[in-house]
Amino acid sequence: MRRVAILSVALLGLVLPTFAKDKKKQALPDIVLNAHRVLVVIYPDAGEPLTDLNTNQKARDSVERALLKWGRFELAMEPQTADLVIAVRRGHSGGPTIANSPTDDRPVIYQPSGTDTRVGGQHGRPPDLTNPFPGGMENRGPRITNEIGSSEDALDVYRGAMEYPLDSAPVWHYRGKDALKGSQIVAVEQFHKAIEESEKAREEREKKK
Repeated sequence: MRRVAILSVALLGLVLPTFAKDKKKQALPDIVLNAHRVLVVIYPDAGEPLTDLNTNQKARDSVERALLKWGRFELAMEPQTADLVIAVRRGHSGGPTIANSPTDDRPVIYQPSGTDTRVGGQHGRPPDLTNPFPGGMENRGPRITNEIGSSEDALDVYRGAMEYPLDSAPVWHYRGKDALKGSQIVAVEQFHKAIEESEKAREEREKKK
């Protein structure tokens, strides 16, 4: 029994330094740290609760404002010209929702001054962000569903400049209650923090070289 305890302590001593070392590793890839243009979209399958049919649109607008206030990125109009694609979805506790809501079809671009004046937009349905299933191109009208989803808001960051960017794995994600609501968008603040920490890790790595 004593030999087992000693062995466990020895193994723990090997694991802990490795874990501490891993914490200093760059969390985000260079493609995120070097990005300049981002496109903010609503997840194609995100439903709108009947009690608030603009909830995802408002979340997208809030994220765009927060990004412009941050000042690091410019807003892109389409995924092909964006370095990153940020997909958002408000959480809800379930119940009737409207899928394919017309309010989600138009990306919104704001002036860099921080005002609410739109300087660009796309009328009609935007380009597909995911590869549509066979036969799925025809049924794009609004419809009532009983979506059962997470109560937490979601913000996921994907690589841009590609076809169907949301079909790839996100390079960063955040989940939290009301993380896309309020004057301070928590999800964007956490993304800001992740970039700062990753840049510090990259600087330390470059110094060691």
